Amino acid sequence: MCLAIPGKILTLEGTSALADFDGTQKKIVTALLPRVKVGDYVIVHAGYAIETISQEAAAESIALWRNMISDGLIDKSNYV
Repeated sequence: MCLAIPGKILTLEGTSALADFDGTQKKIVTALLPRVKVGDYVIVHAGYAIETISQEAAAESIALWRNMISDGLIDKSNYV
């Protein structure tokens, strides 16, 4: 099963980026999204940004993640 939390692109360097996943920052590969820019929200699979999404869609998804975490349904450290 694959779950994805939207990440916000903080910095770009070539085809690498630093993305923020609701407070957790990780390096990702952006080679599949050549037009991605700082401030964009992306869905990441296996370390690769595979799709950009709107800020509204990202906020909705992050809110759902926060609810699942606060309800004890998931442990954020297992997914980010």
